[in-house]
Amino acid sequence: MAFAESFLDDIRARVPVSEVVGKRVRLKRKGHGEHLGLCPFHEEKTPSFTVNDAKSFYHCFGCGAHGSAFDFIMNTDGLEFPEAVERLAGQAGLEMPASTYDPLESKRRNERERLLSLLQIASEWFEDKLAARHGSAAWKYVEERGIHRKTAAHFRLGYSPDSRIMLKEAMLARNFSEAELLAVGLLVRPEDGRQLYDRFRNRLMFPITDRRGRVVAFGGRSLGDAQPKYLNSPETDLFHKGALLYNLAGARAARQAAGTVIVAEGYTDVISLWQHGFANAVAPLGTAITDLQVAELWRITPEPILCLDGDAAGVRAGTRTAENVLPLLKPGHSLRFALLPNGDDPDSLLRARGADALTEVLESALPLSEVLWRSMTMGDYSTPERRAGLRQAVFQVVDTIGDRTVQDYYRNHLIGLLEQSFGGRSAGRHGVLRRSAAVSGSRGGPVRRWPERKLTAADGLGSGLAGSARHRERVLVATLLNHPTILTDVLETAAMVRFQTPELDKLCLRIIEIAGKGDILDRDTLRSHFNQANDTAVVDSLIGPGSGLVEQFVRPDASQEEALAGWHDTLALHRRGDLDAERDQAVRRLAEEGTEAAFQQLKALTEEAERERLEELGAGEGLATS
Repeated sequence: MAFAESFLDDIRARVPVSEVVGKRVRLKRKGHGEHLGLCPFHEEKTPSFTVNDAKSFYHCFGCGAHGSAFDFIMNTDGLEFPEAVERLAGQAGLEMPASTYDPLESKRRNERERLLSLLQIASEWFEDKLAARHGSAAWKYVEERGIHRKTAAHFRLGYSPDSRIMLKEAMLARNFSEAELLAVGLLVRPEDGRQLYDRFRNRLMFPITDRRGRVVAFGGRSLGDAQPKYLNSPETDLFHKGALLYNLAGARAARQAAGTVIVAEGYTDVISLWQHGFANAVAPLGTAITDLQVAELWRITPEPILCLDGDAAGVRAGTRTAENVLPLLKPGHSLRFALLPNGDDPDSLLRARGADALTEVLESALPLSEVLWRSMTMGDYSTPERRAGLRQAVFQVVDTIGDRTVQDYYRNHLIGLLEQSFGGRSAGRHGVLRRSAAVSGSRGGPVRRWPERKLTAADGLGSGLAGSARHRERVLVATLLNHPTILTDVLETAAMVRFQTPELDKLCLRIIEIAGKGDILDRDTLRSHFNQANDTAVVDSLIGPGSGLVEQFVRPDASQEEALAGWHDTLALHRRGDLDAERDQAVRRLAEEGTEAAFQQLKALTEEAERERLEELGAGEGLATS
């Protein structure tokens, strides 16, 4: 349904954005019509989330979240735009505009509401049966699992009696039809044409709700020998198994206080987590996590934590999920993986060692990139051929990442890890060239099992190309000193580099001046120019034995192609650093002024950074194919 802009403006005028945000975020008044608080969309300790009533928007300087009151409702409560408009219109005391009457749409809406009512009544019926004598065996199982009655009531656990027609007769008596019971998956139609019968029999019942907390399906745990042990409702117009998560509505409500969302394996894990104070847990519905479920999780939190069982199956599940989610990655959104002690699931760990033990596991959760790296390096890489195969596999996996920005960062990150692990050179198609001081063993190929290794600060790119601006400037000039032949390709570009270090700026200009005289330059000839000028101290600091530069392409024995590729990669990172610094200034200006001009400046710098990234990728592809 389309809404007139004047109607939306009326809502904005009557309901300040701070009033909407203030229901979920503790705001502090900053000035006239401005407020500041902790961002609800990412974890932070210092407030960077500003709300501007005069301009009717919120903006986070930490994660970039930006939008109106409608956007905030949609992102925090999982509503579609018409639903957000309807909620805020009610808050504003405005009547929703009349829409063109569509008899078919009205009929479908009424039928949907009736089916939702049927599922709600069926859930209450199951609850009653659990509390009655029929449910004694089910209660025994609940108590054996350590589930308290208060917890069972919160999750509306129920019991389906061991009867083929008891639920059917109860719902027919409430004026629902067999067709309706069949439509929501509560009845089964036999292939031999016999009468319809109850799908769930002698099972502990778990109501499954949508993101608004409405019952749309059930899961049933067998209390006898019936198979399968866990049985879900079939796909219906109301229920799509691959798009929902168990306890989605509850986790959404708890996410702000918890800071993230935990993804467990099954119903009882989620229930046990809630009982021990982790109300922010969900579970897929009997299958591996799907693309739609990942998207649903990212609507709640940018980095949900998958809590994996501490056995071989858990490791395999984590690896499979890490690989499957790569095409979906986007800036700021990923997964983390918490591996439980071997033989434990969340429920068993909580019952044996309590909430502190699980908190420790969650706090040591690994990022997706680390799980991917560990899974790829399981095995023996003691020969050059095997290491070359690993390098090729890294590029193939990275190429599956859909977002080009994320793909670029993953490529550089994994190249760095390759070099740290194997101590050699690794020239990426768009990546940097480095040599790490790390030693990987006498044969160069450790056997890895990813659960045994914890991520440390050393697993990053270290102080190399991703280091300080001064370090990058030293790398740029040192490469020219050791490989002046590349000046024919980079002379104009080098002349435009902005140096923060005056002595390096002066030295680079001097190199360009010497090259501009037309002499055929090699390393020794260039060095002789500086010897004649008695200006060797700064040169020695860059290419002498104590320079401290470990980049392989800087060294005199590197090829011209390696030096040229490494110089371009370093320059790209240097430019990116300049842009980041300018963007930080623009962010501070927007925080202080809150003007449209400040916002446009920040937007322009963000777009420029994206153009630089695309140019960098294009240059890298050209070098790779030349």
